[in-house]
Amino acid sequence: MKKYITRTIWIVSLVSLFSDTTSKMLYPIIPIYLKSIGFTVVLIGILEGIAEATSGLSKGYFGKLSDKSGKRAPFVQLGYVLSSISKPLMVIFIYPLWVFFTRTIDRLGKGIRTGARDAMLSDEATPETKGKIFGFHRSMDTFGAVIGPSLALLYLYFYPKDYKTIFYIAFLPGIASILLSFYLKDKTQSAVRVKQSSSFFSFLHYWKESPKLYRKVVIGLLAFTLFNSSDMFLLLKLKETRLGDTAVVGAYIFYNLVYALFSFPIGIIADKLGLKNIFVTGLALFAVVYFGMSVNSNLYIYFALFFLYGLYSAATEGISKAWISNITERKDTATAIGTYAGFQSICTMLASSITGLIWFQFGFAAAFITTAVVTTAVIFYFIVSIPLPAIEKKIVAAELNKN
Repeated sequence: MKKYITRTIWIVSLVSLFSDTTSKMLYPIIPIYLKSIGFTVVLIGILEGIAEATSGLSKGYFGKLSDKSGKRAPFVQLGYVLSSISKPLMVIFIYPLWVFFTRTIDRLGKGIRTGARDAMLSDEATPETKGKIFGFHRSMDTFGAVIGPSLALLYLYFYPKDYKTIFYIAFLPGIASILLSFYLKDKTQSAVRVKQSSSFFSFLHYWKESPKLYRKVVIGLLAFTLFNSSDMFLLLKLKETRLGDTAVVGAYIFYNLVYALFSFPIGIIADKLGLKNIFVTGLALFAVVYFGMSVNSNLYIYFALFFLYGLYSAATEGISKAWISNITERKDTATAIGTYAGFQSICTMLASSITGLIWFQFGFAAAFITTAVVTTAVIFYFIVSIPLPAIEKKIVAAELNKN
């Protein structure tokens, strides 16, 4: 691990861990808090829609800006600052416009940092170590999703309904992420300045200019995302089986723990067997989980399915970005990842709407089976339409020769 995990990767990963601890501490609290101050379900939906749209569209723009300026660290630092300070600001006033403003600032911060942060990770890796590096980062990031909800659950156990205080407590790991981010430095050789359009949607031009393989991979990723709805639907399915709140939150924490523990080992395996191969395996696990959720009613099988769901996330989230960074030019890394992440955010919003509509009209089983069937189709698309990149062929061949 010492050979591949550099100082920069450690700092970026620790920053992500503290930031995700803050975010995930509030993840189950925000909708409850908003309802307690008078927000309706419709208004919450509009708020989250605007926030996610802001995040999605800004990822492409700021990724492009990072590549254009040749800088990574300032975007990462500003992004984490905005996201962290937005948390306590959300409870200072309860006016709807103020809440909309602070929530949007939070998501804007995510949009500013995403492309530059992932490009910084890519710059620290070689094509042969992308899986390890992105896997390690996802592992550290996801441990925050274990720590955060656990702390929130513990606090609410002793102080039920004291939601506002949790927002202030969540600011503490946010401060740690801000301070750590200022230890990040740009590499001198990353400064590649080019004269290109700077309009908000200028990153869309990259789609036309990007490698054909990039477009084919992203089309498959987005087709999957369009039916990969929020984890909230899985938790809602658990809730409808009359499980208590503690069991539901426990399942969510268990899923994130599996995700965190396996991201780095699976990243190591992906570097040996090919990023595409591991990603497709992850999709297969996802399909199994959704088929299983459509028919299961046994508590133990639910936890087995959430274990597989954690493995799916470990095999896809970081791997997809590592894959994209390997099939695009280094000078365009932030743009390529930011463009994909931007489209992904929009598809994610649509996915929850599609799943919710199918669930409402035909029931949960139909919603989950539809998702599983579409995922199976995407698996065949990747197997048939997208060849293993040359660099991965060399790596896999080398590993086979060793054995």
